[in-house]
Amino acid sequence: MIDVGSVAAPGAPLARRNPVAKLAAALVFSFTLIATLDPVAPALALAVELAVLPLFGIRYRVLARRAWPLLASAGGILVTLVLFAADRSGPVLLDVGPLVVTSGVLLTALGLVLRLLAVALPGIIVFATTDPTDLADALVQNAKAPARFAIGALAAFRLVPLLEQEWQMISMARRARGVDAGRNPLSKLRLFASTAFALLVGAIRRGTRLAVAMDARGFDAGTPRTVARRQDFTRADALLIAGAAALAGAALTVSVLLGTFRPLTG
Repeated sequence: MIDVGSVAAPGAPLARRNPVAKLAAALVFSFTLIATLDPVAPALALAVELAVLPLFGIRYRVLARRAWPLLASAGGILVTLVLFAADRSGPVLLDVGPLVVTSGVLLTALGLVLRLLAVALPGIIVFATTDPTDLADALVQNAKAPARFAIGALAAFRLVPLLEQEWQMISMARRARGVDAGRNPLSKLRLFASTAFALLVGAIRRGTRLAVAMDARGFDAGTPRTVARRQDFTRADALLIAGAAALAGAALTVSVLLGTFRPLTG
């Protein structure tokens, strides 16, 4: 599981920006890259994202430690496509028994992996540098989101770290009862599935109790709500969104000029 929560230096220039502005910039920058399947545009976008990490106050080591599931998923996609891709067009780069790697397969796999990283990384950066309460306040004040949605999302976001603790508690309770898979991989898989199901049931029950408690305290009331902390949307926040759009457009432009642009449709 990718950890969430504020890990940025509080004085970082981009970490101080409005949460809605950071979220909008991440969405604009990410979804622009979905228009192409080539590896050039996402590679340039990924380079930009890594270059601005210090401006968000995030260290590269912290990012690698928290986003390792994403890196593992990207590696799995690369290996799967190289081994089982149906289209083997292009010059053969490697031919070892049943393993045949062509330039077409490698470009397709590389493009998907880079696009996965380039699309997911902005979201990780935003949620790693934003306090959940500030995000909920900004959604209500700046994005005019319904308070029920924003506060519900805040409550759910606050409960995410509890899932890891709940998993550990379930595992230790089963181990105390003598339920252990040992070295059998099939038993480990069955134990993992049953533990995940128990975690899901517990999460649903906890969410139901939380929803009833929030309704009982008037979170669903139709009366206007006041805010304790103002979230101002400044010119710098608008420039952040415009800069994200410009950089994403520049990556696509370079891809078109190099002749590597491969539209998602057509």
